[in-house]
Amino acid sequence: MPHLAFPSSTCDGFRCATHCSVRPLAICGELEQLEHEEFERLAQHVRYGPKEALFSEDEVADAVYSLVEGIARLYKLLPDGRRQIIGFALPGDFLGMAPSPRYSFSADSIGGVTVCKFFRGPFLRFIENRPQMLMRMNGFATRELSLAQDQMLLLGRRSAEEKVAAFLVGWRDRLARLEGVTKTVSLPMGRQDIADFLGLTIETVSRTFTKLEREKLIVIVPDGVRVLDPKRFDALAAA
Repeated sequence: MPHLAFPSSTCDGFRCATHCSVRPLAICGELEQLEHEEFERLAQHVRYGPKEALFSEDEVADAVYSLVEGIARLYKLLPDGRRQIIGFALPGDFLGMAPSPRYSFSADSIGGVTVCKFFRGPFLRFIENRPQMLMRMNGFATRELSLAQDQMLLLGRRSAEEKVAAFLVGWRDRLARLEGVTKTVSLPMGRQDIADFLGLTIETVSRTFTKLEREKLIVIVPDGVRVLDPKRFDALAAA
């Protein structure tokens, strides 16, 4: 998965019409050309370096973000300081539309991301009379709810093997929207991130990857895994 690992800055010269390969998946995907040009004038095109925060939980939710390149990590901090990762955002995803005046979770860059950033007030004024964008936002909200329900199942009464397999299958299917179907699953996030997403320890995640490889379900490759037996692997994920 390509990403940009630059310090935070405005992306001078970036133009959506010629540079945005994820526009069909993004919040602006249904806009006509003139509407899109008006929408683009509201945007700040910003790069964030690795581990740099887009926004933090409980900050005033004054902006929304459309992810253009890279992977963002979404998480909440528990009262005892532990981190619970609640998701990973991909190019085309829309972030920050909080139901309250403050963000309900934090988002940071895994390996560098580029976003279109919109201040909340102008964004809301732009969409209020455009039903196609309201429908688009409803689609994003529905998908987020589905992903949240999937994670609730992951955190439930399943074995470590089933959790890891289900995570890999779900991530593979999300990547397929961008890259097409492939047996190799890119994993830009680290084992600790996967552990914090699945409610496991990093040691358990590492042992589980090794066990799945030993059982000839996957092969661990640089920056990801390759699925050797998709039928068996999908069955394990669905268990």
